[in-house]
Amino acid sequence: MVEEVFRQQGLGTAINRPRFRVRLPNGILHVMPGGAPVFKSLGFKAYTTFLGGAKFLFFLYSSDTGELLAIMEANRLGQMRTGAASGVATKYMARSEAHTLGLFGAGWQAQTQLMALCAVREIHTIKVYSRTPETRRTFSEEMSALLKVDVKPVDTPEEAVKGSDILVTITTAREPVFKGEWLEPGMHLNVAGSNSAIKREVDERTVSRSDVIVIDSREQGMIEAGDLIVPVEKGIIHWGQVRELGEVVAGYVPGRRTPEEITLFKSNGLAIEDIAVAAKVYELAKLKGAGVELPM
Repeated sequence: MVEEVFRQQGLGTAINRPRFRVRLPNGILHVMPGGAPVFKSLGFKAYTTFLGGAKFLFFLYSSDTGELLAIMEANRLGQMRTGAASGVATKYMARSEAHTLGLFGAGWQAQTQLMALCAVREIHTIKVYSRTPETRRTFSEEMSALLKVDVKPVDTPEEAVKGSDILVTITTAREPVFKGEWLEPGMHLNVAGSNSAIKREVDERTVSRSDVIVIDSREQGMIEAGDLIVPVEKGIIHWGQVRELGEVVAGYVPGRRTPEEITLFKSNGLAIEDIAVAAKVYELAKLKGAGVELPM
């Protein structure tokens, strides 16, 4: 579903609008609208981030009639679509023989990153680095049991990078989590943790060494992709070099041209991804008779 909505984005038939935020002293309201006629759906995700945590809801509408079809709790939905986007990028951009994965971050969102990547590549080894040793150890044990893959914690960022075919960053870091000079030819990177203009998970050297740079949405990235905004402002790259994942999936541009290239996918998270997953959840819920009818 997520792969198809990216294809439709590349073809120009799926409509995404950048996330906008209402900032108040105690917290923020975030709203993400879009439409995907291929799934006969449009809608928006609205969520708040306050000191007490984040609360997510998705509103799904019929693109044929405008009828409100469903209101969904969207925390798990967001986790699934974020992992799926990295999976789609990896399918089109990583080397086919990529077997070793380095992961930065051991939180809830990291789970679906590994699930998606193991679905599109035959991953043999996963090296996990996070700031807290106990967290990365527990995460590694749980994911090893779930995926039936050798998942092991490592003690330094450099260990996670060296010898990896694929790198994933899914952290809350404000500053880069590894050094760009550590990258090796042929690597693919999924940079998925931040959607803020003032946060970065990768440094300028990483961006300058990347032969192919792809983003989920340039329009949205110009607002909130700090990993790319800073290099653009410094003249290291320009936005014309950055292609959209939809263009890659639709076949307009290659995700990788040679085995030696370093490729980078910057994920911010799009409304159309939420729509694709919500449409599938709604379809399955109808088949299973799940959910509660609401008086409207």
